[in-house]
Amino acid sequence: MIERTADPREAERFIRLFHAENPSLGGLYARLRDVAREIARFGTYTHTFEELEFGARVAWRNSNRCIGRLYWRSLKVRDRRQVRTAEGVALECVAHLREATGNGKIRPTVTVLHPDTPALPGPRILNDQLIRYAGYRTRGGGVVGDPRNVELTEAARALGWPGGSGRFDVLPLIIQPGRGDRLLCNVPGDAVLEVPLVHPEYAWFAELGLRWHAVPAISDMCLEIGGVCYPCAPFNGWYMGTEIGARNLADTDRYDQLAVVAERLGLDTSTERSLWRDHALVELNVAVLHSFERAGVTISDHHTESRRFLTHLSREEKAGRVCPADWSWIVPPLSGSATPVFHRYYDTRVLTPSFVHHR
Repeated sequence: MIERTADPREAERFIRLFHAENPSLGGLYARLRDVAREIARFGTYTHTFEELEFGARVAWRNSNRCIGRLYWRSLKVRDRRQVRTAEGVALECVAHLREATGNGKIRPTVTVLHPDTPALPGPRILNDQLIRYAGYRTRGGGVVGDPRNVELTEAARALGWPGGSGRFDVLPLIIQPGRGDRLLCNVPGDAVLEVPLVHPEYAWFAELGLRWHAVPAISDMCLEIGGVCYPCAPFNGWYMGTEIGARNLADTDRYDQLAVVAERLGLDTSTERSLWRDHALVELNVAVLHSFERAGVTISDHHTESRRFLTHLSREEKAGRVCPADWSWIVPPLSGSATPVFHRYYDTRVLTPSFVHHR
């Protein structure tokens, strides 16, 4: 665990940025003096709610791997900095899922819990997302469920989780408080909205038994604002269809469904020149988008989201700001060259505030 002292230079840069983008507030120099005094005395400082909200939203704005930043100003910030116990974190994670799900109208949300301080590390969540499906090793060397989560599944079972045998068993959260033992927290069913996957043309698709959850809530990244690290700050937007249909369900080290879909489509899988993978991939993604829309759950397609990103990029340039982007993440994993984000270069610098992986 890390006990962290705030960097006064980072603090000053952030306070100046906050006041530069909120010029009507005034009081810049007084606030700088207060922050410097607080850091000198305690080794850290406390953000006002307005600073926290602005910092979290700008962290999303600066997320160079995220294509969906057009709505960064709409991020709902749940200020739960007083929560530091594992039990309290568990309750807030469940509340986050319920609020963010919104009966299918997904709301971009971040819940900010106790920060790292010189006196006490903040809590952490071992799961990389609040909702993940278990992966069980079989005696034959295969995996039932999501192969990505085999180690997390074994860690949960070592802490007493009985597990199951299904392909889509929701894993419990593993929470590490600043002091003390890890806590295992089962995620209640009413906090997990799932969408069964069907196809608009092929009735047999439902027989595959595929489904996916509605809220992609990242939970293992640190929110860094002005030299203060909030190591437990789960956040979510909504899914772009290809995240599910072209990665989670299609990657060979995940659910690996392309050959299954191709067989049911009657495609020739004996040669790559039949482009059976491409055909199966498109139909899998059609099923994802159709199913979410039918269920009334927010999702976007990669063509629409690509155009939205260029709108965001244009707005940032007009505002005189850098819009960092990682081309390999911004370009969708399906029909990349058919989207407008493919045909240009991006600024790759790293800006703060930001969401970062723990160091």
